[in-house]
Amino acid sequence: MKSLSENKKKQACRRNGATKVSGFTLIELLLVLVILATLAAVVTPKFTKRAEQARITGAKTQMSQLEVALDTFQIDVGRFPTTAEGLRALVEKPASNSEGWLEPYLKRDIPKDSWGNEYIYRYPGQYNQEGYDLSSIGPDGKQGGDDDIVNWSLERR
Repeated sequence: MKSLSENKKKQACRRNGATKVSGFTLIELLLVLVILATLAAVVTPKFTKRAEQARITGAKTQMSQLEVALDTFQIDVGRFPTTAEGLRALVEKPASNSEGWLEPYLKRDIPKDSWGNEYIYRYPGQYNQEGYDLSSIGPDGKQGGDDDIVNWSLERR
């Protein structure tokens, strides 16, 4: 039960027109916003770096799958697809010199890299002279540079 003095205080406040309002002051709200903004500024870059790393890993994984398909093509046909035939030879039988081609070597169409760009295929390779060059232009969308994802050793570049 409430004491008599508390009830008297409430009645006096009501008679005087004063009401007790509880809540946050503008300073307190601004302080909370500053703290949240600071946390966002610290946490957001960490998540974006993780997202970019995930895209790079995804592109490397797709390139590995393309390499397996190209190696299987080479075993069946006795050669790698030419630069002109490109990666399309993995899903559609090439018009010439394709005896031994058994099936599409990819279950789906040729994938694009994690940034929506086509993979670059060249045979015979400029860097892998015994095989083929396969690369993605990477996050910056420009060929060349340190962000490209390639299937050759960077020392020979």
